[in-house]
Amino acid sequence: MTPIRILFPFEGDTVLAGSALSALGLAAALDPARHDVRIVTHSTLGPVGEHARTLGLPVDVLDDVPLTGPGRRPKAGDIGLAGYATQAVPGMIRTLRRLRPDIVHTNDGRIHANWALPVRVTGCRHLWHHRQDPDAFGINRLAPIFADHIVSVSHFSRPRQPIRSVDHKLTVLRSPFTFVEPRPDRAAAAAEIRGELGLPADAAILGYLGTLKPRKRPVHFVEAVRAVQDRMPERPVHGLLFGVHDDDPNGLGAAARKRAGDLGLGDRIHLMGYRRPIEPWIAGLDVKLVTALNEPFGRTLIESMYLGTPVVATRHGGNVEAIEDDVTGFLVDPDPPEAFADPVVQLLRDPSVHSRIAAAAHADAAGTYGTDRHVTGIGDLYDRLARTIRRDRRAGRGGSDTTAARQHEG
Repeated sequence: MTPIRILFPFEGDTVLAGSALSALGLAAALDPARHDVRIVTHSTLGPVGEHARTLGLPVDVLDDVPLTGPGRRPKAGDIGLAGYATQAVPGMIRTLRRLRPDIVHTNDGRIHANWALPVRVTGCRHLWHHRQDPDAFGINRLAPIFADHIVSVSHFSRPRQPIRSVDHKLTVLRSPFTFVEPRPDRAAAAAEIRGELGLPADAAILGYLGTLKPRKRPVHFVEAVRAVQDRMPERPVHGLLFGVHDDDPNGLGAAARKRAGDLGLGDRIHLMGYRRPIEPWIAGLDVKLVTALNEPFGRTLIESMYLGTPVVATRHGGNVEAIEDDVTGFLVDPDPPEAFADPVVQLLRDPSVHSRIAAAAHADAAGTYGTDRHVTGIGDLYDRLARTIRRDRRAGRGGSDTTAARQHEG
């Protein structure tokens, strides 16, 4: 039987963030006897394409197919709606007819919106993998019309007000996690951090992991560090923000530095930039803080749990689906930064609490979030969508003729 061909499109000029890592991990784990995977990147190969090639995945660069950026800050090279209609759509249709996928699997808001129409025009099936908040424009306005199936990474991130019901075509499926083995030695990792930053041996190390965007609230993290320091005057408390800040259109890196200065933490807050691999840095933290609102389902939250770094997160969004309070981590009121102080101080001062939380979190992450379960779930959805293609072809409704055509390739 001819394998189902899956096309994964990505932006080329973007960082290798959690959604791309999850999608490429899935693509690499699929059974090649059942699934023929193709990757395309827009404009340039970029970090996403480079990573895909290290995984052995075939990558095409669409250097003549620009993107539009509806509802977001324009990027260099973005085109308007007129250019989208005259340049982007024809270019994506040409790509689809050349590569002849059965299913196009999109993984972030910009790619969802740009590919929805060309996929529909060519008769492929569109799997819309929603990793954003429940009020996002695309999941409420475009996906109900254009997507053949929606995968949501959490119950929280399901569309809040879709223009028509998506209950018949929505599945909640956690993102895949390929956990590193062996796990980094936490004491050695902490020593590396202290050595690089010149921190004293008794410094408490708190971490923020994620892009610097408003809903993740890096400034709130700085204020939470201040609250912990106020509760622990006998021990220096340092906050490390991991995330890209060289391209900081929201000015949040500068805002975090300014707030740190205002709070007397000028030498206690460190913008660490983008580090890869990230696992040793996560393992070296004493506690990870998740200050975000509307977080669909944080990748680094689960990675921290697996690596034995306790997590204190806002009681908001998908965090409540990932953490059982006072069992696998702590959940706190999302509004006052001071809410983080009690559980963080408890973890820092009581080794038995730290060990209890870390052990339970590791066991939960290892048993719940492995790649196999995700790959099986997505593979089942691919099979269901492929059956609809074959059904439409038998009924003479067009659909995708790609599988039949590829049987005669070569």
